[in-house]
Formats: sequence, C-alpha cells, structure tokens
Amino acid sequence: MASVAIIPARGGSKRIPRKNVRMLAGKPAIAYPIELALKSGLFERVIVTTEDQEIAEIAIAFGAEVPFTRSAHLSDDFANTIDVITDAVLRLELTDSDLLCCIYPITPLLVVERLLQAHNLLETGTWDFVFPALEYITPIERAFRKDLSGKVNFLVPQFALTRTQDIEKAFYDAGQFYFGRVKAWKSELPILSGNATFIELEKNETIDIDEEADWNFLEKLFEFRHA
Repeated sequence: MASVAIIPARGGSKRIPRKNVRMLAGKPAIAYPIELALKSGLFERVIVTTEDQEIAEIAIAFGAEVPFTRSAHLSDDFANTIDVITDAVLRLELTDSDLLCCIYPITPLLVVERLLQAHNLLETGTWDFVFPALEYITPIERAFRKDLSGKVNFLVPQFALTRTQDIEKAFYDAGQFYFGRVKAWKSELPILSGNATFIELEKNETIDIDEEADWNFLEKLFEFRHA
C-alpha cells in the first residue's frame, strides 16, 4: 500500500503575507513539513500543490516535487482542502488503495512520531481518515457570553453548576494534517464528521498562526524547542 504526502501551499495570505515562504529559524516555513515528510520514510512521493512560482522553486530545492501548477480557482480564499487534494489526486492518477496525507505548510512543530502513529491507525484499521486533535483546556459546555446589557448568559445553561471534572472531554482539530485513503479523498467524504478517528496531541505540539503575535510566539517556541 503506497503512501503519498501532499502539501497545499498557495501564495496568497491576507493576515500574514507570504507566510508559507517566510523565514523561520533560517529556513522558509514550508521547508519544515517537506523535510519532515521525507524524514518519516512513509512516503513514496512528497508533493507540493501551489500556483506560486516562488513556493514551487523553494519546494523543489528542499526535495519535494511540484509536478503541476494549481489552477487559480483552487488558490483563492474560498478554496477548501478537500477540493485542492481531490484535484491533486486526479492529476496524479493515484489508485484507490493508496494512502494520502495532506500536511499543512505551516506545521514546524509537527514530529515524525505523530505521522507514524496516524499511519499505523489508518493502515491497520478500517478508518477513512486519521488526524491530530487537542483537548479543550476548559469544557466548552461552561462557555458563556454577554447579552446587550452586559449580563452573563451560559451557552448551555444546564451545565452552569456542573463541576468541570464531571463533564465529558471534548476535542478540536489541530489543523496539522489529515491522513486518509485515496478512495475517501476521491469521493470527497467528510473528514471530521465521517468515518474518522484522531490521535491526541499535547497542547505544546501545535499553534494556530493567524496574526503577527502568533508568528512571534512561534519563533520563540521554536527556538526553545531547538535550543
């Protein structure tokens, strides 16, 4: 059963311009998932799908393939992961029995062990997808908001007096990678709500990069981890 890694990396980024090629500890950010995928030994091919020439050149320099240029309509703000990966699957003519891991380009905290863990679950089980997730640090059932008068209102009032230790754990998508069967990608099956399971990450294994403050924190965290 062959495995392929695909890294979707478009050139546009509104909140942090050109973040996929921004330098992080001496390398373009996209270099880290490429090197990780190659180091894992899991993949016969590591492919970057992009519409951007600079990203393509950097990807090739760090050992990835860029066998085609992604179309413009799959590179705008409305393109979703499933559409982008399905397009790549069809272009590459992958077989239904293959495995495919979509790895996001800004994942410098991802480690090989997590890819191996997800691959093992997928290869030995009947799941369509395996992905990493994090536990909510506080129960979402205890969330509240202010009304127009400033008064506190619980979103789920019946949990207002429930002890946190009595509430079932809840998790959210870590946004690092999705390891799935090519057949499932081709069929555009839902990842999170379909026949999927997750591996649980520790809270220091990932960070959302949405603004400059996040990037600055990533640089400090990355420096600390590699000191």
